[in-house]
Amino acid sequence: MLELIHKAVEAPRECAWISASDSGVSEVVSVGGPPAGRPSGFALAPVYPEWLGDRGFTAEHGARFNYVAGEMARGIATPKMVIEAARAGCVGFYGSAGLPLAEIRSGVEDIKAALGPDARSWGANLIHSPQEPGQEKAVIDLFLSQGVSRVSASAFMRLTADVVRYTALGLTRAHDGSIHRANHVFAKVSRAEVAEAFMAPAPEKILQELVAAGAITPAQAELAGKVPVAAEITAESDSGGHTDNRPASTLFSSLSIARARVCSRFGFPQSSIRIGLAGGIATPQSVAAAFQMGAAYVLTGSINQSAVESGLSPAGRALLAKAGPADVAMAPAADMFEQGVQVQVLKRGTLFAMRGKKFHAFYRAGASYESLPAADRKWIDDVLGEPFESAWRATRSYIEKVNPAEAARADTNGNKQLALVARRYLFMGAQWAREGHPGRIADYQIWCGPAMGAFNEWVSGSFLEAVEARTVRQIALNLMEGAARITRAGQLRSMGLPVPAELFSFRPVIFE
Repeated sequence: MLELIHKAVEAPRECAWISASDSGVSEVVSVGGPPAGRPSGFALAPVYPEWLGDRGFTAEHGARFNYVAGEMARGIATPKMVIEAARAGCVGFYGSAGLPLAEIRSGVEDIKAALGPDARSWGANLIHSPQEPGQEKAVIDLFLSQGVSRVSASAFMRLTADVVRYTALGLTRAHDGSIHRANHVFAKVSRAEVAEAFMAPAPEKILQELVAAGAITPAQAELAGKVPVAAEITAESDSGGHTDNRPASTLFSSLSIARARVCSRFGFPQSSIRIGLAGGIATPQSVAAAFQMGAAYVLTGSINQSAVESGLSPAGRALLAKAGPADVAMAPAADMFEQGVQVQVLKRGTLFAMRGKKFHAFYRAGASYESLPAADRKWIDDVLGEPFESAWRATRSYIEKVNPAEAARADTNGNKQLALVARRYLFMGAQWAREGHPGRIADYQIWCGPAMGAFNEWVSGSFLEAVEARTVRQIALNLMEGAARITRAGQLRSMGLPVPAELFSFRPVIFE
């Protein structure tokens, strides 16, 4: 029977015929066609990778798989990555956060030209930008003008008017009375209280303010008060970049309970809000586990940074390919430095996390550059690669353009100056990693979660170990195929069959 169990797992698209003895012990009697000359049993239905997750998700977003290649900010998730993900049957998000508007526009145009005007399986990233007033509005305006119909909203701590505006402008009532959603928000969250704001209808106060400003019509406001702001909620567990380091199982359960609470309050069917899982999605086991918990879709992030389509430099991708699960650390976030918000980054091969934390310690102590001891001032100059004074001049020139009030406050506040220069260093760490600056490897900021190390362990000794073989397509197809086989193994084990442990793993293969 063990031979047939192996065959049933390795050929999940075939029916597995099961019979039970009088004692109730199950056994696999055939794989594929029904058994000949044996007592009748029942057929265990095939398991296709395409069937894992919520079929409503693939129908809504024009994808083959319930799999998202997630946005990685500052162009790490390139237009090329989005195009290849969509062509592989997945949903892809452009890492547009933190890029100039002209570059975002160019990237969106490249995606549309490659995939065609009717493609639905792609979108772009909107990141919460409290330090840059007007930035969210400008990005949303660009998305609306370019017909970007799917937006992944990340790092939001509260619902904002521009997210509501984007949703409301895409709402219409169909002939049958149902509400049609043309603009889709994927809300990436790690806390139930934030998730509930996106799961609920838009607040009346925000809607009325948008109507008064002429941003939406009264009819759109009425519809927005009847549907969730976001129908797709991505549970972001322990991930690269912005993260609360939440365990996946705990977070998914928390958001599922929150969904039930919100749907009960507003009379929504729970199926109207799909919850996907991100963070730690790096092996077939993690993909299968996510779907088994009830995830509508999975989203990969860190592992795609090492793919050939990534906007990360070859030097940065080489560092990622050597990482283990413990080779990550938390560091201050450039965009929310003063608030103490942190991001998870690659530790192995860099000093970025340690240096970022030291900058933040200076700031928290209330120090200015001038008040620090000479040894600390020298350390700052050495890390910056230039005297603090010249770094401050360059920093102020930029801040003056995006937030003049903040620049003016810093002119008379040395502690604020130190914070802004530190933010510039943190920002440049990501830029140096993108460009592959050879003299700045120690300062590379590479967003990375423990999943990267798990992925490297999984692909060790396979064709995917080589960085040049890591494509978004090969990564996605191998994860989904492996998850289908592991799901089949779990089905057989749940029937009491003696499934060998090795059948709960899957070695990468080349998909043509």
